[in-house]
Amino acid sequence: MSDTHQTEDFDVSKPELFRDDTWQPFFAKLREQDPVHYHEDSPNGAFWSVTSHALIKEVDTNHTVFSSAGGISIIDEMGDGTAQAQTEEEKQAASIKNFIAMDPPAHDEHRMTVAPSVAPRNLANFEPLIRERVIDILDNLPVGEPFNWVDKVSIELTARMLATLFDFPYEDRRNLVHWSDITTDVPQVTGNESVDMEARHASLMECAQAFYALWAQRAAEPPKTDLISMLVHGESTKNLNQDPQLFLGTILLLIVGGNDTTRNSMSGGVIALNEFPGEFEKVKANPSLIPNMVAEMVRWQTPVIHMRRTAAQDTELGGKKIKKGDKLVMWYLSGNRDEDVFPEADKLKVDRPNARAHVAFGFGIHRCMGNRLAEMQLRILWEEIIKRFDKVELVGDVVRLPNNFIRGIAEVPVVLHAKKQSPA
Repeated sequence: MSDTHQTEDFDVSKPELFRDDTWQPFFAKLREQDPVHYHEDSPNGAFWSVTSHALIKEVDTNHTVFSSAGGISIIDEMGDGTAQAQTEEEKQAASIKNFIAMDPPAHDEHRMTVAPSVAPRNLANFEPLIRERVIDILDNLPVGEPFNWVDKVSIELTARMLATLFDFPYEDRRNLVHWSDITTDVPQVTGNESVDMEARHASLMECAQAFYALWAQRAAEPPKTDLISMLVHGESTKNLNQDPQLFLGTILLLIVGGNDTTRNSMSGGVIALNEFPGEFEKVKANPSLIPNMVAEMVRWQTPVIHMRRTAAQDTELGGKKIKKGDKLVMWYLSGNRDEDVFPEADKLKVDRPNARAHVAFGFGIHRCMGNRLAEMQLRILWEEIIKRFDKVELVGDVVRLPNNFIRGIAEVPVVLHAKKQSPA
């Protein structure tokens, strides 16, 4: 992008920017010239773009002034867009709401119910199972033959983990991935005007029905450690099934949260290590770098592109006067490439000293509660990869998804090179 472009000339919410991976110079210019920038004319309505690391953190940690109750995405309602819902229950469920789009105290009550599922004690119980499933997947991959890493590894491993977290029928685990994908598949997010909204609605209803059945099953059983059982037996959430909108929204939030961050970071990590091959050599020479590499991969990939807040009162941010009701979009993707915080931010550096300062998981009361689970899955995956493979080689074009909310990746064609055995 030439220097003649002014920040007023472009709308950074265009999904094609992320499909084509051409977003970097636009956000760099905003960070430099106008880190709190007002977009007056956009398909998503007027909004403020918050693009620097410091200002994103300022918004994210002040839930009193910057409310989540207006929604968490740039569009005003992540519903299913159909007016043809047949029953009142379906009409209600068509409009999705969840606890991340709440303010305290309701947010805190709902969050506290499900948080124990990803608490350190429970994660320690998950680790052997995750490792077992990672090993099973890696040991059954073709070596020396091209395949799509996204399908064979990222999606499959994530689907298996989601099924475990929900205690969902294992044979139907790919349904969870499908429901996660269609949650954000609306034209304002993807730019795809041809999406069949009625089919999307029908799939969301299938999701709701499947989880209503699980809910009834768990209600008849003693409490367990899966997410549904925790919701069923939680004092503040035991009646969740009586609010179809909140019920479906909460389920979809947990599915998307457990799927997209981990899955796309698994794929983004492979892309990054091929772009910066010297970094993989560092890790192979020193596997103790893996936890830090995982944090750096999450920073570099930034699986959730943005989060939105709504001003609860007149305020000021970055020298700009923000009015009550204004929509603010925190571009996490931009904050994670802020050179003031991350020198040479566009590069992956597995030994970056402040990799954990990234904003990919958010801050404050809405910080991603599954962040440690995501990091653990990624850590175990790369621990097991370096035991088996000398290289995960990118052998074709990466296919990214047009989406301004989730930084999705559809295809990463790779060939695995087996690790050379040391001579006896």
